[in-house]
Amino acid sequence: MLEENLLILLVALPFVAAVAMATLSTQAHAAAAWVCGGFVVAGVGILATLHGQIGGGAVLRAGWDWVPSLGLSITFRMDALVWLMVSLVFGIGLLVLIYARYYLTKSDPVPRFYAFLMAFAGAMVGMLMSGNILMLVVFWELTSLFSFLLVGYWHQSQNARDGARTALVVTGAGGLCLMLAMLMIGRIAGSYDLDVVLEAGDLVRSDPAYPLILVLFLLGCFTKSAQMPFHFWLPGAMAAPTPVSAFLHSATLVKAGVFLLVRFFPVLGETQLWFFLVTGIGMATLLFASILALFRHDLKGLLAYSTVSHLGLITALAGIGSPGAILAAIFHIANHAVFKASLFMAAGIIDHEAGTRDMRRLSGLMRYMPFTGILAIVASASMAGVPLLNGFLSKEMFFAEAADWHNGSWLDDSLAWIATLAGVFAVAYSLRFIVTVFFGPEPVDLPRTPHEPPAWMRRPVELLVLVCLLVGILPGLTLGPTMNLAAQSVLGADLPYTDIAIWHGVTTPLLMSLAALVGGTALFAIFGRHISAGPEGPPLIHRVRAIRLFEMGMTLLARRLPERAMVLFGTERLQPQLRMMVLVVVAFVVGVLWRGQRQGPDALATPLDTAFVLMWVVGASCAVGSAYLAKYHRFAALVLLGGTGAVTCVTFAWLSAPDLAVTQLLVEIVTTVLLLLGLRWLPKRSEEIPGDRLVSARLRRAQDLVLAVVVGGGLAMIAYVAMTAPLVPNLGDWFLRNAYHEGGGTNVVNILLVDFRAFDTLGEITVLAVVAVTVYALLRRFRPAEESEPVARTDQTGDTRTLADIMLVPSVIMRWMFPVIVLLAAYFFFRGHDLPGGGFAAGVTLSIAILLQYLGHDTRWVEARLTVLPVRWMGFGLLIAGLTGLGALVFGYPFLSAHARYVTIPLIGEVPAATVMIFDVGVFALVLGATVLMLVSIAHQTLRTARLKERRLQAPEPEEAR
Repeated sequence: MLEENLLILLVALPFVAAVAMATLSTQAHAAAAWVCGGFVVAGVGILATLHGQIGGGAVLRAGWDWVPSLGLSITFRMDALVWLMVSLVFGIGLLVLIYARYYLTKSDPVPRFYAFLMAFAGAMVGMLMSGNILMLVVFWELTSLFSFLLVGYWHQSQNARDGARTALVVTGAGGLCLMLAMLMIGRIAGSYDLDVVLEAGDLVRSDPAYPLILVLFLLGCFTKSAQMPFHFWLPGAMAAPTPVSAFLHSATLVKAGVFLLVRFFPVLGETQLWFFLVTGIGMATLLFASILALFRHDLKGLLAYSTVSHLGLITALAGIGSPGAILAAIFHIANHAVFKASLFMAAGIIDHEAGTRDMRRLSGLMRYMPFTGILAIVASASMAGVPLLNGFLSKEMFFAEAADWHNGSWLDDSLAWIATLAGVFAVAYSLRFIVTVFFGPEPVDLPRTPHEPPAWMRRPVELLVLVCLLVGILPGLTLGPTMNLAAQSVLGADLPYTDIAIWHGVTTPLLMSLAALVGGTALFAIFGRHISAGPEGPPLIHRVRAIRLFEMGMTLLARRLPERAMVLFGTERLQPQLRMMVLVVVAFVVGVLWRGQRQGPDALATPLDTAFVLMWVVGASCAVGSAYLAKYHRFAALVLLGGTGAVTCVTFAWLSAPDLAVTQLLVEIVTTVLLLLGLRWLPKRSEEIPGDRLVSARLRRAQDLVLAVVVGGGLAMIAYVAMTAPLVPNLGDWFLRNAYHEGGGTNVVNILLVDFRAFDTLGEITVLAVVAVTVYALLRRFRPAEESEPVARTDQTGDTRTLADIMLVPSVIMRWMFPVIVLLAAYFFFRGHDLPGGGFAAGVTLSIAILLQYLGHDTRWVEARLTVLPVRWMGFGLLIAGLTGLGALVFGYPFLSAHARYVTIPLIGEVPAATVMIFDVGVFALVLGATVLMLVSIAHQTLRTARLKERRLQAPEPEEAR
């Protein structure tokens, strides 16, 4: 039980830290660093606590079912591979926090930066530890979202905004592909549980949809890990602050794709298609990106392309898939994270202290920054694969797999040559980083005089470089056991232990490493000056950039095609848009009916009542009259529309649906009043139509008439078919039978909304909140036409009576009705579990009480006596509804599970007491807040317009007019 709680706490800690950052002032730099550091240290402590069990080969799990019917569960799982990856997140994350404390300036909103960083860390840990593949996709997309916020942290920079947008589009699109792949994998495996999926490799590989699943899966992985042809987003993301690059682009975000390749190798690997796609793309990325890195002039640009190259190396190893390759891939994930994070931090120090990252302006910095120079030289040597450093060990293991792997394909013979050639370029760009920046003549015309950074800004780099040395010299005593356990967690406990040692004799991999070192040194010695003075790319390649192709594609999709579609189908008028929507719906309905073979409907089970028919004749007449008068008299049309609504309300009551009748009546009142308030803002309609437009106006009305007849007739036919369908057992019968026993109430409609389909209701009230806020935002910017503005209070006759004076008796009645309607709302709420009512009806009823006060009195008068905070009502409503669902999880039940029973109260008797009543409180609060927010927005629009008119009348007359 302790381990389960620790797993949950491990995921929650970064998110709690992110929320804590929201409570701090933008100037609380030190406090933000200390608070976040405390949370991360706690995470490191939890990892240390779990190390004993993980080292013993255990797989820890924790979580609960969320929506079991859909296979959704919140499950967290940790084995040796996950433990290693989470350790990188928390370990390097702690160092980045220390580094960022000194890197960011006083003008930067540091708490916001730490909030984004911690939220991203939480999403990354959640993705790594997800035991459900659907929840894995959710966290996967969260990493894309929070990385977008981090890359665009300096949003005042156009490069930062462009880089963030490109990264989000590419990785977000890949996430959608990954989601489709996971849905298909779960369907084949019969479960979305990761452990079940990992055991279903034979089923997945033998399925006819395997090629499609593999392509979708690889699109998700390749976009996140910047593999060709999706590599272009990573260099653009270098516009982010250097702490972001050191965290996201070395140890976390870009490692997510290669982690998933290794994790799902038992499910999708071991096929020729897997080998050709994964190894082929990986080797191409390794070589191509290493060439591009050599020609970059920006320090972070060079490190970005070298990161892409090393990610290609790991991808190629995952494609090979042998036990040694999987071990080497995991080992290089850790090694690359360590030396690349230190290099990014070193580049940030150079930029911070010298004022530029352009290598054409930097030289001789060893004279000014000797300690930083030594650290950067060691880290660069590790990146190049120099012996006695950690990068050499994993790169030599890669060379061994590339040289020894043979499965009979043409790609096998070229692996060793491509690997060695890429190693040559890796040595060359590492040498260029060292020699160009730290050696040579003294720098001239730098923005700042370079010097060593503050000691604690350099401490993270020192610690990472120390790890490079320790792992490189003593691999068996440091990471050897952990790497073997991680590989066993992927390939099985039967995997033999591999000794990671410095010396294996004079072998082919050693010769390949020596060839890369000699060749890279010679390449830089011969062409180094020409590369530094040339363009940012090899000849004939620097002019063709993937980012330009991406921008052209985005322009085509987001601008050219929509513009063309607007020319063909677009219009700013509402009626043609509605016609197109209705015609599309009619086309689909006709298509379904054309293909269907349903027999004709049976006779009506209940004969029609004459009074019912006459009532609907009245309702239909009101509807027709409303449509006709809408062109001439809007108020009369609204009154007739209310008559149709009243007939609908009586119809529900007639057909034994009192709950719907109550809801229809309340909603009809609110919508009618809101429409009535909005009528004044509509522009005046011209009664006279010019002769040249008279024919087209009549034609348009004829079209509307035909469309109305078609739609009305179609709906009537659907209603008739539904009412004459044969009585067969359906879902509604199940609800009728089980509402009382399962939900503890006799009002089936309310039990359905707040218990059986509470998750749907939670989504619906969330949408209602979004709509209300949108209406509020639109009305704040709305400025009516002058002819539709209300008249001034004082007319030419000197009459100064206000609306309250004119409506004295109605306003007094409305004031007296307020407490009565409040009691009615309470009555609807508390009886909703067994009788018609509920939270929705109560919320609308109370909003009517407030609405009447605004109708009967002046806005200022109402708000001076009645404090209504609709946004807070909405927020508390959503919070209460969500906490109700989480409360079920605390007791081990699925999300939003309900418990119901009856309790006896003295002098009252038995009353229902169900947890759904708490959920209904949330619905009540949100409905009340959303309705009142829209009402207040309209009322304040009237007040704002009156103020503008008063200012206009009080403004001094222009001198020209005088």
